[in-house]
Formats: sequence, structure tokens, C-alpha cells
Amino acid sequence: MTRIRTSAPASAARPRSGALRRGFALGTVTVAVLTAALAAPGAAAWAQPQSQRPAGDSERTVIQKALDDIVRTEGVVGAQATLVDGKQRTSLSSGTAERGTDRPMPEQGYFRMGSNTKTFVSTVVLQLVGEGRMQLDDTVEKHLPGLVRGNGNDGRKITVRQLLQHTSGLPDYAPHLPTLSGEEQFQKHRFDQYTQRQLVAMALQDRPVGEPGSSFSYSNTGYILAGMIIEKVTGRPWSEEVHDRIIEPLRLRHTFSPGDDPRLPQPHAKAYMQYKGAGAPVEATEVNMSWGRSAGDLITTSNDLARFWQGLLGGKLLKPDQLAEMQRTVPAGELKGGMKQRAGLGIFWSELGCGGGYWGHGGTTLGHLNTNGFTDKGKRGAIVLRSTNLALEDRDGRTERLIDQALCAKK
Repeated sequence: MTRIRTSAPASAARPRSGALRRGFALGTVTVAVLTAALAAPGAAAWAQPQSQRPAGDSERTVIQKALDDIVRTEGVVGAQATLVDGKQRTSLSSGTAERGTDRPMPEQGYFRMGSNTKTFVSTVVLQLVGEGRMQLDDTVEKHLPGLVRGNGNDGRKITVRQLLQHTSGLPDYAPHLPTLSGEEQFQKHRFDQYTQRQLVAMALQDRPVGEPGSSFSYSNTGYILAGMIIEKVTGRPWSEEVHDRIIEPLRLRHTFSPGDDPRLPQPHAKAYMQYKGAGAPVEATEVNMSWGRSAGDLITTSNDLARFWQGLLGGKLLKPDQLAEMQRTVPAGELKGGMKQRAGLGIFWSELGCGGGYWGHGGTTLGHLNTNGFTDKGKRGAIVLRSTNLALEDRDGRTERLIDQALCAKK
């Protein structure tokens, strides 16, 4: 099933405002598995009109073909793309919202943002730096004394900057999570709850992957610690700081932290997880993502996520000095396809095949995956959502190539 639309659905369920505060607790985990899958009950009708001006026919054709290819050749249940040009939005989709049905992918359905949560958390840290309440070169030990010790891990040698840039050398706790090991363990542990300290303790069972500051190595552990540092500096949960400093000012009415509620609001596409060596994908829409917390638990919609990136890159959230710090990068390997990638503070710069590059931060969860990229200080961009996680990896980089195609189409 294929659709191209330029207007949003008339209404959809949204969590009550009280639930936004109550639910700020979760995050993310794995270099590829990060996001939150919970949503608060209750709802209010909302309408979020999109521009009636669609993307150019040739651009739509290219992106639609790429979406259809993802669904047809990879076994993804549904895929959706939102193309951004200033205030204009174009929504395209392929596949279905639920396996075995003809229910279409919602144009502005809720999904788990995953690791894109890290960009929100990094933004709050940089705001606190801009206010003089902390420094990027503060050690973890200064804010969380004694927490990071053991097996060669030492918070006295690791700075906040290194946490945000994945150069801390800290091991990731994801390999210790049973829900990532297979379908049986997923079903048994999908509603387990974890505290921040438990997640850090999992990571510290392992030795560092490198010396602090020596090289890039993606670690969700660093962002659990970043969330804890926000709480230590402000005296408030990291999620409340994200809400008050980012979500409210940008009017992201459909973005929130879900807490321990494993549900998603309507509308949404169901999430599916296919484990390595398994048969049909497992339906994974409802899951407690407290194992993620400040590393990736936010829920959002494509329009809200686009508004965030436009606000961030357009200078609405950070002072020039702090935005410049965020965009100071180190080498971070290559995307599938050989395009270079660099890591900033909670943000990545990725090379475009047509020259130049884009800013973004994707997110992968037990089901939903999203990839995004923005150029021209946030004026142009693309967000791609998949409802199926194929063994925690994008097999051949099709989703990343779709972002490249979308951003190169008008260059």
C-alpha cells in the first residue's frame, strides 16, 4: 500500500499534560536500540495542518520509490517519510500500520524517538553551560562522586564533553539487557523496570573500550550519566528540564517522556522486532523502556521532530557559543555506503553524496526506527520512520540513502 499526502489527519489522541510530567523517566540503549515505548492514557483532540504545497513531482517520485523498496525488499511492515522545506511539509508512506491488515501508515502517528532523545539532553546540558551552572570540562566525579568506578572505569578522568561526544571510553550497558537477546527473553522481560544506577552498574561490569578522549565509541551509558548530571545540577528530573526548556518553548505538543507506561497514544503504527535467526517479526508495540531513560525515551511525531531540529539549528534553543560547541565534531566512522560521519555533542554530521553534509541523530528501538537529516540551519530536512527493526540493523543502509536522496533532490 502506497500513499502520498500533504495534509495531516484531522485529529489524534494526545497524552494529558499531567501525564507529560509524570512520565519523565525513561531513555535508550544500544548503539542501535534507543528510545521509549510508553505513552500516557487519556487524550485530547488535536489538529496539526500541513502546507498544501507538496514537494516537487520528481522529488516525491524518488522518495516514494525508495520507501516502496524498503517495504518490498526488506520485509518492513510500514515506512513513512516527512519532507521539510521551511514551514512546508510533505508526507509519503508505504506498507501498512499493522501486519496482516490494510490499515495505512498514519501520516503523523506517534513513534518512539529513540536516540534522538540524546540531542534533547545534550541541548539542556549546553543550556546549563551557557548559564554558568556547569562546564563541559567538568568531570563526572565532580557531579556524581564515586559513581563511576570499577574495572578500569574512572569518573575522575571523564568529562561531560566526552559523555556527550561518545569519547568517554565507557562501555555500553546494552549487551547486558535480556530483551535484546531474543524473542523468549523479550517476552519475559519486556515490562521490566530499571533505575539509572542499575543501568550504570551494568555497564561497569565491563572494562573501558578506550581511554577517555582518545576516540569515538558510541555508549548509551554516557547519556544516562548526562541525565543524572542534569538532575544533580538543577535538582529536577532530566525530563522536566527537557519539557520546560525545549518542549514548551517550541510548542512540541506531541512530544513527551512516557515514564513506565508501555503504551503509545493513537494514532500509531505497530512496532515489530525481528531477532536474528528468528522467523516472523515479533509485535513489540508495548514495552517498558526504562532501560533507556535519558539515552532515548522520548515519544514524538514527525512534525514535532522537524520543529525541534529547525528550532535547534535555527538558533532558538542555544546561544551561538553553545551551538558552536555542539557542532564541533570528531571522526565517527562511515555510514553504510561509505559516506563519512562525524560526532558532535548529541548530534551527528553526515556526508551527502551530492556534496556537503547534514545534521541529525537517528534512533532505533525494539520496533520503531527513525533517521533524519537537516541542512540550511534547519530549513530543509527529511525524517524517515520504519515500523520494523530487522535484527537491530538496517541491512544495507537503504534508510540512510533515502535521507541522502531527499536532501540532494533540490541541490
